[in-house]
Amino acid sequence: MKVTEHIKKANGKTLFSFEIIPPKKGKNIQELYNNIDPLMEFNPPFIDVTTSREEFVYIEKEGLFDRKITRMRPGTLGICAAIKHKYNVDTVPHVLCGGFTKEETEYLLVDCHYLGINNVMALRGDAMKGEQYFKATKGGHAYATQLVNQIKDLNSGKYLHGVLDVDDKADFCIGVAGYPEKHLEAPSMKSDLKRLKEKVDAGADYVVTQMFFDNNKYFEFVEAAKKAGINVPIIPGIKPIAVNRHLQLLPQVFKIDLPETLIHEVEKCKDNKQVRQVGVEWCIQQSKELLDAGVPVLHYYSMGKSDNIKAIASALF
Repeated sequence: MKVTEHIKKANGKTLFSFEIIPPKKGKNIQELYNNIDPLMEFNPPFIDVTTSREEFVYIEKEGLFDRKITRMRPGTLGICAAIKHKYNVDTVPHVLCGGFTKEETEYLLVDCHYLGINNVMALRGDAMKGEQYFKATKGGHAYATQLVNQIKDLNSGKYLHGVLDVDDKADFCIGVAGYPEKHLEAPSMKSDLKRLKEKVDAGADYVVTQMFFDNNKYFEFVEAAKKAGINVPIIPGIKPIAVNRHLQLLPQVFKIDLPETLIHEVEKCKDNKQVRQVGVEWCIQQSKELLDAGVPVLHYYSMGKSDNIKAIASALF
């Protein structure tokens, strides 16, 4: 079932969902299952699975270092299929512009269709590790809007090398990213909303926001989006603070603000165990307010760990 169909079927009730990251190469998928299992009691209608960009690694060879390109966390589509089979739940693979050609994207989408996966998250992706700015892959897309266009074309039977007379067309539900505090590369909030409107006009069916810690940022963003003519569901993406280092890391990486009250509470903590508890308590209150506001879904960035997400969900669902 499509994400938008799950939302419609819920008839105003807020749903629970979460995002996971594939394990690193060589790691067993069982560890991932161990973190998914405790969250299934909250009946997530769908689970997102991230896709990692390629990166450079240096391999020593005869006293010299050879630079190779690799993906440290492959297997997104395989994990989606495994989760769908094991838990009978819809999965949403993340499809990136960065690191993929248009042909590779088409092959991925065809595989998704064969597997009965009809939800995808269309993202530009970040810059490669070690590079300051995003660079489009040769033969790939530079913007998420272009990726959305390709997916919509496939839905109508239009492939890269022509329109095919097919009896079983794909019918992907397309999610895209939104930024309550604007994308770090956007010159202004107005400009960023214009880019989001372009993605929706191209065929995006729903929006999932980047993490935020002040609900007013989300409410203001939704209101501004509506005024800009964006009328698809906007799902809040939420992440609980887990370690003290997040005070520096999250604003630096995602260019977001943390509320002074939250900063103060984290700074009082003696260790990361206390920080994790503060993060859970803050996230529960944040989620309750969003729940009362009638958001379509509470979507949690789990980063592969479920203990804090379970504690939060237990207080809400």
